[in-house]
Amino acid sequence: MGVPELLLVGLVILLGLGGVLLPGVPGSWLVWAAVLWWALKVPQPLAWFVVVGATVVLLLSRAVRWALPPRRLEAGGSDGRLMAYAGVGAFLGFVLIPVLGAVPGFMGGIYLAERLRLGRHGEARAALRTTMRTGGSSVLAELFACLLITAAWLGAVFAG
Repeated sequence: MGVPELLLVGLVILLGLGGVLLPGVPGSWLVWAAVLWWALKVPQPLAWFVVVGATVVLLLSRAVRWALPPRRLEAGGSDGRLMAYAGVGAFLGFVLIPVLGAVPGFMGGIYLAERLRLGRHGEARAALRTTMRTGGSSVLAELFACLLITAAWLGAVFAG
C-alpha cells in the first residue's frame, strides 16, 4: 500500500475519531472500516491480527456502552465545544501517558471547558460530574476503544 492510500486510511480514521464525539455519527464503525480497508490492501498476517483485535475491542466497547447510561449529553448542557475539548484532552492524554492517559485527559478536557465557561472550580466540577453521568462515560468508552484501534493500526503500519 502506497503513501497516498495510507494517508487516505489515516484520514478516514481521523474522521471516525471525530465522529465518536458527535451524536448519531458512527465514528467507531468508520475507524473499523478504515482498518479493514487497510488490511484488505496489505496481504500480511499482522494486518489481519490488527483487524481481529480491532473487532474484539469494538465489540467489547459496545458491551460496555450497553451497560452504561444512554447518551443524552444535550440534556446535561453539553455542546460541540465541550466535546471538542474532551476529544483533544483524551488524545493528548493518550499520547502523553500511553493508553491510560485518555481517561484523565478526557475528563480534564471537560473540566477545562466548563471552567472556562463557568469560571469557578466548584461549578466546573459539578458540571463534569453531570456530563459524565448523562453520557460522557459512554462517549469515553467508545473514544478509548477507537484510540486503541488507531494505536494498533499505527504500530502495525510502522512495524512493516
